Amino acid sequence: MAELIYNNKGRLLFTEEMKKEYTILIPQMLPIHFKFLEKTFRNHGYKAEVLTTTHRGIVDEGLKNVHNDTCYPALLVIGQMIDALKSGKYDVHKTALMITQTGGGCRASNYINLLRKALKNNGMGYVPVVSFNLHNMEKNPGFKFTPKLIVELVASVCYGDVLMWIGNQVRPYEVNKGDTDAVIDKWIDKLCNGGKIGFADFEKNSRKIIKDFEKIEVKKVPKVKVGIVGEIYIKYAPLGNNCLEEFLQSEGAEVVVPGLLDFIIFMCDHHIVDTQLYHVRYKKGIGSWALEQFLKSVQKKIIKVCNESSFRAPQAFENTKALSAPFVSPANKMGEGWLLTAEMVELVHSGVENIVCAQPFGCLPNHIVGKGMIRKIRETFQNANIVAIDYDPGATRVNQENRIKLMLSTAKEKLKETNKA
Repeated sequence: MAELIYNNKGRLLFTEEMKKEYTILIPQMLPIHFKFLEKTFRNHGYKAEVLTTTHRGIVDEGLKNVHNDTCYPALLVIGQMIDALKSGKYDVHKTALMITQTGGGCRASNYINLLRKALKNNGMGYVPVVSFNLHNMEKNPGFKFTPKLIVELVASVCYGDVLMWIGNQVRPYEVNKGDTDAVIDKWIDKLCNGGKIGFADFEKNSRKIIKDFEKIEVKKVPKVKVGIVGEIYIKYAPLGNNCLEEFLQSEGAEVVVPGLLDFIIFMCDHHIVDTQLYHVRYKKGIGSWALEQFLKSVQKKIIKVCNESSFRAPQAFENTKALSAPFVSPANKMGEGWLLTAEMVELVHSGVENIVCAQPFGCLPNHIVGKGMIRKIRETFQNANIVAIDYDPGATRVNQENRIKLMLSTAKEKLKETNKA
C-alpha cells in the first residue's frame, strides 16, 4: 500500500506511487467527451474511471454529506463519489477521486473542500482528492498537466463536440437503433488508441467522421427540435438533468445541445474582457487571447466540414456573442455568464425555437442569465417556446417531465401548422 504523505498544510497528496496503484474516479458530465477523457488519462498512465451511475441513492448520499443550501451540482458530484466508494466495487485504500477546481466566483471552487469534508465524515480521510485545475491552485506529485496531456484533452473536447453535434442530428432518425452510438464508440477508440489524438489531422478526421454518419440508414420525418441550455453540469450530465436528452428523444424530439468548445472559448474571452474593461491581468489577457484565437480556428474547421455535408453547422463563437449584445453585457461572467443568454438567443435565431433551460438549485447567476432573461427573449422573438426546469433534491422527475411535455405539445402543434402550410 502506498504511503500517505501530507503537505505542510496537512493536505493528503496524490503521489507517484499512487499513480501506479490507485484507480482515479471521475464524476460524469458529458458522456461522449468524458469517454475521451478517461481513455486519454489511461494513455498517460493513470488508472482513470468515469462514474456513470444515475440512481436515486446518489442524491440521498449527497444530502447526507453536503448542506442542502449548497448548489445541486455539488450535491450530485460529491454524492456520486461517496456512493461509489461505499458500493464495494473499489478498494477504498487504492482509490483516489478527481474533481474540478475553477478558481472563479462560482462555488465550484469549493467543491473540493466539501468533498474532503465528506470523506472525513465517512471515515475515509485517507482517500486522496486530485484537483483538476490549470491555475496551479493545488499540486500533486503524482498528477501533472504535461503539454502533451493538455493538447490531447483540448483535442478531446473538439472531437467530442463533433461527435455529439452530428450524432444528435442522426440518432432520432436512424432506422437501426444503436448505429449512431456505434459510430461514436468506433471513433473514440480509433482516435485514442496509441495516444495519438491531436490537431494534426483534425479537419481530415472530422470529414471521415461525418462520412461515417452519412452512411447510417435514416428515415427523415418532421420532428420538433429542442435545444438544451443551462448551468454547465445540469445541461450536460444525465445524472444532473434526469437523462433529459434520452427523455426528449423518447418524446420524438431532435435534441440540439451547444458544444463544450463555446464554453472554453467563453472562459478565455472573459479574461480578455477583464483586461479591456478593468485594465488588469495583461499577461493573462494576452495568453487567453492567443488560446481563444487557436480554439476559434478549430471551431471554424468544424463549421467548414459541416457546411460541406448535409448536416447543420454550429454557430461561430463571435456570432453567438454578437447576438447576446442587446440582452446582456459581456462583463457578465459569473457561472455561464452572458453565454447562457447568448445560447438561447442563438438557438431561436437559428430556428430551434423550443428550449429547455435547466436551472440547478443554488446557482444564482444561472437564474439571472437563464430564467431571468426568458421574458426579454420572448418579447424579442414571439415564437420562442422556452421552459425553465428546476433541478434540486426535492424536485420529482414526473413533475419535470410533465412541464417539458407541455412545452413539447405547443411545439408539436406549431410543427403541424407549418407542415400544413
